[in-house]
Amino acid sequence: MPPERMEEKALDVLALGEAMVEFNQQPDGRYLAGFGGDTSNCAIAAARMGARTGYVTQVGDDVFGEQLLGLWRKEGITTQGVLRVAGAETGLYFVTHGEGGHRFSYRRTGSAASRMRPVELPPGLVQGAHWLHCSGISQAISSSACDTVFEAMARARQAGTRISYDLNFRPALWPAPRALAIARETLAHCDLFFPSIDEVAALTGLLRHDDILRWSHDQGAKRVALKLGAAGCLVSDGHGARLIAPHAVQAVDATGAGDCFAGALLARLAAGDTLDEAARMANVAAALSTLGHGAVAPLPTLATVHAALGW
Repeated sequence: MPPERMEEKALDVLALGEAMVEFNQQPDGRYLAGFGGDTSNCAIAAARMGARTGYVTQVGDDVFGEQLLGLWRKEGITTQGVLRVAGAETGLYFVTHGEGGHRFSYRRTGSAASRMRPVELPPGLVQGAHWLHCSGISQAISSSACDTVFEAMARARQAGTRISYDLNFRPALWPAPRALAIARETLAHCDLFFPSIDEVAALTGLLRHDDILRWSHDQGAKRVALKLGAAGCLVSDGHGARLIAPHAVQAVDATGAGDCFAGALLARLAAGDTLDEAARMANVAAALSTLGHGAVAPLPTLATVHAALGW
């Protein structure tokens, strides 16, 4: 595909969703405090890859909310869309590791982010970005948060802002039939879709790569980046799929790797790369993000990705 050609806007990537404080179990059993939340991870990954990035969310008026604001400011992320909610709490989650991979336990019911409403979206912020990025988790945390995502998407469509969507189905947050219905409604307006095989299989029963890509396009997704983990990714524009080879590493912790992949890919598209070029860079970034513990700390910079490629 030809490189991206976009009119000038204030931001490259604007993500919307919930950020949380992370407690990640270490090999000795202790927990390392950090930060997470899929769309926040994506925004930070995009920023470290050189993109002008913003975030839309709500945090509590607690110490964790203040820490998250400090994190985003340190990463150079615009916080115009971040609202502190008096009397509300910032969500937390815990990561444990075992033979089956990493598992998540959440403490987010009634969190500040789950109280998001469409009326609180800052005027002009979505319209001033090249890409609006949201996820199934952004929609699953509450009905009002789901409404906020759709309002942001409506503003994006009116302003020529492209929409990217990470399926990120979490059965603990909502039932599969509702998740599938919302995903279909979202994909009807989606410019770039980030599914994984397990998530699509859980919602549709599809397992074959070509069936998943066909289903994604049939729902309306213009382009698809199917995440294959250590096997790389498949990208498709509806006229053919290409396998983008992985970058081999000895992974330590895969928490947030998919979010890193999405953020890096969006950053490179905004920089003018083709979809295939951006996916190659995103594969490397995601692989490098697994070399340390936690969702945020190991996210690589553009220079680190270039070094891994020998550039």
